[in-house]
Amino acid sequence: MSNRLAPGLHIVATPIGNLGDLSPRAAETLALADRILAEDTRVTGKLLRHIGSKVPMSRYDDHTRDEERDRVVALLGDRAIALVSDAGTPLISDPGYKLVRAARAAGHQVHTVPGPCAAIAALTLAGLPTDRFLFAGFLPAKAKARSDAITEIAAIQATLIFYESGPRLGASLAALRDTLGNREGAIAREITKLHEECVAGSLSQLATRYADSAPKGEIVIVVGPPVEAEPASNAEIDRLLTAALERLSPSRAAAEVADALNVPRKRIYARALDLSK
Repeated sequence: MSNRLAPGLHIVATPIGNLGDLSPRAAETLALADRILAEDTRVTGKLLRHIGSKVPMSRYDDHTRDEERDRVVALLGDRAIALVSDAGTPLISDPGYKLVRAARAAGHQVHTVPGPCAAIAALTLAGLPTDRFLFAGFLPAKAKARSDAITEIAAIQATLIFYESGPRLGASLAALRDTLGNREGAIAREITKLHEECVAGSLSQLATRYADSAPKGEIVIVVGPPVEAEPASNAEIDRLLTAALERLSPSRAAAEVADALNVPRKRIYARALDLSK
């Protein structure tokens, strides 16, 4: 182990659960830095105690003022400052990019110590295409904004990755199913921890599973890309809907036909309302 880090900003990935995933280089950086910028100093403090580091910490998050960021940048010329998030790789759905941009603009070196990332870890567990993928962060909490956000990326030919919390999981899966159709998906939670699991299935199956059951822990939703298939004709949609409407309400009939044809429920529901008049 060297006695000093190069001056500049050091972006350090930390474990997303299992402390054994901290790399030797990350541990060395967190032990030799002049200061550590942490999203939550209490969380990072546990990691530092694990490796025996007593480097002083400062809080750095979405609420950090521009003046504080400027003070940090002013120190980078002769000090090594490490940036960490609560878990995983900083800047991935975490604050930090403005600091990196400001450091580069001021002519300072920016170093990265790569490591764990929940989005990538979930992608490796899901069993879905990995050649192209889009990380979309957290979906909005409000229904209209959430639906608009999903619609915006619906046509992208790539596997989609989202972060989500347990209480919002059911609603998010239902919105994904209704807008994207019945694509393949997977729910990865508690990755690298004792109760790690990855549940795969169609969006309809997953939405039903988690509709009234909010799982605990950190959650990643992975959704497969659009399936290239012959589009359902209006005649086929009408035929199936007419039969379904004889025994079901418009909403339930639309859900059944949408799942059968792998067509977004919004489109089918609108037609069901027309046919039921």
